[in-house]
Amino acid sequence: QVQLEESGGGLVQSGGSLTLSCAASGVIYSSYRLAWFRQAPGQEREFVASVTWRNNKKSYADSVKGRFTIFRDAAENTLSLQMNDLLPEDTAVYYCAVDVSPDSTPGAMSAYDYWGQGTQVTVTS
Repeated sequence: QVQLEESGGGLVQSGGSLTLSCAASGVIYSSYRLAWFRQAPGQEREFVASVTWRNNKKSYADSVKGRFTIFRDAAENTLSLQMNDLLPEDTAVYYCAVDVSPDSTPGAMSAYDYWGQGTQVTVTS
């Protein structure tokens, strides 16, 4: 059983930066994959970025490549998302998630077993 709690969301102007954090309680095994997803109002939840816990392999959605960086701290059991050059279209609720048996593509929402409650990010123009 894994519980996830996101923090760090807020209101920021276009071009600004935010860092989101996700604290994981419970055991995070080295085989797990952790990810960030986001959901804008009226839209489906979409993949943002993921990282494998063991070998730190990262994947990003095309829309955030070069602007967002996902990183994990295995000692602290935390997952973070550094977001730079934010755009109004980045406005969404951001969720962290855990895939306990990553045998599918990292962007497949259905593969993830545990989810946090989300943190709101609002980017103004």
